[in-house]
Amino acid sequence: MECRKLELTINSANDLRHVRRIFKMKVYAKVVIGGNQEMEKRTPVDKHGRTSPAWNYTMRYSIGEPWLQHHGTMLVIKLYCKRKLGDRYIGEVHQSLKQLYDYAYPLGGSAVVCFPVQIGCAESQGQLCFSYKFGDMVAIDKLMLAESIASFLATGPDGAV
Repeated sequence: MECRKLELTINSANDLRHVRRIFKMKVYAKVVIGGNQEMEKRTPVDKHGRTSPAWNYTMRYSIGEPWLQHHGTMLVIKLYCKRKLGDRYIGEVHQSLKQLYDYAYPLGGSAVVCFPVQIGCAESQGQLCFSYKFGDMVAIDKLMLAESIASFLATGPDGAV
């Protein structure tokens, strides 16, 4: 099986819906690809931007080539406001990986995009901007071997840092 590396940088959001009444908003993003919760990653919490947070946080994924050929494989970025009594949902962005790949391919495999933050089916408030880059196709066996070697070198044979 073959796959590609995806480097996704969540840059910023602006004009988000204000979901706190008293305290200032502290926003983070959760990213899930293809509905696979094991691939979920988060940005750090932006404590200063309020309704216009900035992260410039990069996440790396290995994406199977069949996922890039299927329109149903979605990149989902959900925004939340951090709170002590449970985080509050702000909104989300859904984009097809195939559409993102098809858009970036003629540009050398990378792009910077901004999409409206959806709340429910039709309503939107604010924008989320991110950049992404697809790497060259590699055999998954080589990729797994390289990641195993890198992990071993970083942690040592007993798994200690």
